[in-house]
Amino acid sequence: MARSKEPPILRLPLLSGRALAALYLIALFLPLALAALRQVAPLDSWELAGAGAGLALLAAIAVQFVTSGRFGAVTGRLGIDKIMAFHKIAAWWVLLGLVLHPVFYVLPTLLDDPELGMRRLIAYHVLPKYRSGVIALAALAILVIGSAVRERLPFPYEAWRASHLVLAVTVAGAGLHHGLTVGRFSALDPVNSLWWGVAAALAGVIGILYGWRWLGLHLKPWRLHSVTRLADRTWELDIQPGPKTADLAYEAGQFVWMTVGSRRFPLFDHPFSIADSPARPGISLIIKEAGDFTATVGTLAPGTPIGIDGPYGEFSLDTHPGKAVLLVAGGAGIGPIMGLLRELVARKDPRPVRLAYAVGQPSNLACVAEIEAARAVLDLETMLFSEAGAEGFSGETGRFDPPRLERLLQGLDPKETVAMMCGPGPMVVAVSDMLLDHGLPMERIVYERFDYAAGSASRQDRRRLAQFLAVGAAVAAGIAGFVVALA
Repeated sequence: MARSKEPPILRLPLLSGRALAALYLIALFLPLALAALRQVAPLDSWELAGAGAGLALLAAIAVQFVTSGRFGAVTGRLGIDKIMAFHKIAAWWVLLGLVLHPVFYVLPTLLDDPELGMRRLIAYHVLPKYRSGVIALAALAILVIGSAVRERLPFPYEAWRASHLVLAVTVAGAGLHHGLTVGRFSALDPVNSLWWGVAAALAGVIGILYGWRWLGLHLKPWRLHSVTRLADRTWELDIQPGPKTADLAYEAGQFVWMTVGSRRFPLFDHPFSIADSPARPGISLIIKEAGDFTATVGTLAPGTPIGIDGPYGEFSLDTHPGKAVLLVAGGAGIGPIMGLLRELVARKDPRPVRLAYAVGQPSNLACVAEIEAARAVLDLETMLFSEAGAEGFSGETGRFDPPRLERLLQGLDPKETVAMMCGPGPMVVAVSDMLLDHGLPMERIVYERFDYAAGSASRQDRRRLAQFLAVGAAVAAGIAGFVVALA
């Protein structure tokens, strides 16, 4: 008898990017609106700017806890690639605003008497009364800058994750303490009550992430059924639910956070795309050795307890429909692409399907026989690429360039084609721009990288950055409006 599928925990409606941006601004403007209801001692316009920045950006710190890719309703229709990009950019404007927060307070004095102004600024950073604010700012600077250079730090991923959590909790806790103890507006209701409510909500978020979900990983474990070598340093893990665990309800292309053995705790989890169709019991993950954790997956023994948290993401054909489908995989990005292909096969999908799969050398190619077999079920044409040639390799040597793209998509209407792509950042950027030049609408070019490091950006990335910066500008405008209203 088929095991029932378990729905995701706390399934909530998926929100659009505009809806999420509106909610973000509402969350940041709420303390400003509440503060404007109360009278305090008269403040200079620049002092009001300092107070407004502190109020709005303290709320922004709290919001950062739910833009970390772990809440499905927040990742929603944006997907983890976009939501994490926003998380990173928002952290920078929060840091900048809070660095300026004490400067705004002393700016009138600095302009009238620079020496006295500097003494006041130093006092804000050394007097015991303001110590919690200084701690919050220092922890925030370490957190944001450390995250930006994480790839260069000599720390294991799990150590960075732990330090990120500790610093984030320090920033929020010390920041709330600073606001409640020295904030002129925060000392009074309703702003005072708001901050206590925010503190309770953050405790709840941390409890869900590291308490409730930890409990679920242990009470409802999965088991490793088998490990299969697919290619050089590439493995497929067949993971099945345990006796007390319901099967997972997911859409092909989504991802899960996985933990292994006795280390089934959220700080030790890693994101992997599901390389499977929901038509099959259990889930399959295709993992390429690329770091400390992934280097060990080929040695895992069948029967090993596995923790699965998910599903997450919106990298699915149901979310992104089209009359024709282009699948593009690069290296380890074959995981979610195989999930989509396997789902198309399971559905016997009648649409034209085109697949491009690029690797560094032929020995890195995985699932070639299965891809070829899919031709018997689908209207499928494929191009396999290897940057380096090898004897007996019959695919394309070199990179996926515009002429090859034209050849692969010949006969398809680009306006009606959806492209689903996963791979290394530089490849994703190059192919995304190629697809735009070919005529695909930007909203039909969907990609995920699980790579949040800075680097080259596609035209889609740049448009997204402009949209995110517009949100940041709206935050600044809201603070300016607060100043104008109370000045």
